[in-house]
Amino acid sequence: MHVAAHLATLSEKHQKIDQIIIQEEHRPSPDTIILHELKKEKLKLKDEIERFKNTA
Repeated sequence: MHVAAHLATLSEKHQKIDQIIIQEEHRPSPDTIILHELKKEKLKLKDEIERFKNTA
């Protein structure tokens, strides 16, 4: 159950970052540095999610 809870938390963080990225991209003048950092964090979360799915 612990793994499932951790996966749920990671997925929630991934979705929140995705929403922030979408909001930033739709601003009149998006900050490319922020977008780059957010996308990097989103990718790290995706990799961690996949790693947990493969070991579960």
